[in-house]
Amino acid sequence: MGDVGLPVIFVLLLVLAAEFVNGWTDAPNAIATVVSTRVLAPYQALLMATIFNILGALSGTAVAATIGKGIVRIEAITIWTVAAAMLGIILWSTLAWYYGLPTSESHALIAGLTGAGLAAGGPGVLLWDGWRLVLIGLLFSTFLGFLGGLTLMTALYRTLQRATPGRVRKIFGRLQVLSAAFMAFSHGSNDGQKFIGVFTLTLLLGGLLPEFRVPLWVILLCAGVMGFGTMVGGWRIVKTMGLRLTKLEPVHGFAAETSAAMAIELASRLGIPLSTTHTINTAIIGVGATRRLSAVRWGVGGQIVLAWILTFPVCGLIAWVVALGVSRLL
Repeated sequence: MGDVGLPVIFVLLLVLAAEFVNGWTDAPNAIATVVSTRVLAPYQALLMATIFNILGALSGTAVAATIGKGIVRIEAITIWTVAAAMLGIILWSTLAWYYGLPTSESHALIAGLTGAGLAAGGPGVLLWDGWRLVLIGLLFSTFLGFLGGLTLMTALYRTLQRATPGRVRKIFGRLQVLSAAFMAFSHGSNDGQKFIGVFTLTLLLGGLLPEFRVPLWVILLCAGVMGFGTMVGGWRIVKTMGLRLTKLEPVHGFAAETSAAMAIELASRLGIPLSTTHTINTAIIGVGATRRLSAVRWGVGGQIVLAWILTFPVCGLIAWVVALGVSRLL
């Protein structure tokens, strides 16, 4: 690889480390509800999530392209810009994971790239077309998640009002396996692609690819690292989302997963990078609110929202400081 070899390898390892942390804090979204309702054992849910996340990541590269070449101008940044962004993600997301808070790796990644990009090339480095998709994704994750969960759960309540609780649990205990698989697939099709895009961007900046094109081995490597991260540390997030936010039965888990997965899948096909964390959390809140507003533990929800709000400025600032420091050293 010549002189560029070691720096490129170092930054690629940072990208994989960020993907590993993504497995801690974001990938558990796909299995939190199915584990909390005890439809699947944790190891069964993890295996299913890993398989369907990989299949989802293989289903397209539109989101990877948006992240890799649509947020900042490639010609205005270096691999050290990427390194600074990854450090911001790793530090912030690890802190949030320690407290059991599901952060948005989408927002952390976009904020990190933005902060590091501003340090490298100023405001002119930002691309409006990509940012427009990011803003649309914010609306998708917040409103479609909540309204989808609320609407689907309301429809199910009306449809099942004469069914016995035992029969409802039996039916949706089976259906929730399908909805959890759908959620895992949609997570891979959107969130799984984001670090794939950054990994590919690093290969391009390092001169190891002639153009922005996502190789198959990159998809498999990143998806595998994310799955390993979930296996090592995902339980903290599963507990917060599935047990602390609101009490869930299989029918609630089915409604939350299905509505969230539909919103995520629509965004993926349009190349819109959205926060899967926001989408499933708002869907769970929407489902919980159909019983009564007090069914949602709003204190826990407030902690999650605070973590979301802080993600953009904290990750952006860390990346900006690191990128500025590196630029003065090199």
